[in-house]
Amino acid sequence: RLFVVTGPSGAGKGTQARRLVERRRDLAVAVSATTRPRRPGEEDGRDYHFLSEAEFQHRVDTGDFLEHVDYVSGHRYGTLRAEVERIFGSGRSCVLELETQGAKEVQATASDAVTVFVRPPSFAELERRLRERATESAGEIGERLALARHQAGEAGDFDHVVTNDDVERAVGEIEAIVDRALSRRSAAGKLRAT
Repeated sequence: RLFVVTGPSGAGKGTQARRLVERRRDLAVAVSATTRPRRPGEEDGRDYHFLSEAEFQHRVDTGDFLEHVDYVSGHRYGTLRAEVERIFGSGRSCVLELETQGAKEVQATASDAVTVFVRPPSFAELERRLRERATESAGEIGERLALARHQAGEAGDFDHVVTNDDVERAVGEIEAIVDRALSRRSAAGKLRAT
């Protein structure tokens, strides 16, 4: 099954996705592709698939992406179909960590995807997290905050909304959503088999 964890930057969707997968052997997080430069300590294929702009565009043109977006920084991000297929081929369900635009693209093409919007407990907390992370310039943080205000209004477009006020409580809530989705699919499969 395909699970999408979405929300604004700084809401904690990446932390939630990683913690969820740490708890469950039946899930794996898809490694996204990006055109942004590699940061210190990042590894190609582990943190991201780092692609040149030309390679990224070629893969867009050939339909290799399940979803892709151009972000406020000018960098591009996307999920390669081959990455999702690799995870499904290993017998696990796939977790995508996406911005809302990418999550909506997945919703449009994978109707059985389960989407979870992770929101921060407050906008002030979101701003604090982004500034503490300090991987972007002040201008980029301002752009991310403006985008986050817009994205907060999109929460109702997704199947579930989880407030990330406590990491362990929130990941437990997401895990319960995963359990329900997988048990419904299992039950539906058993009904079709009879």
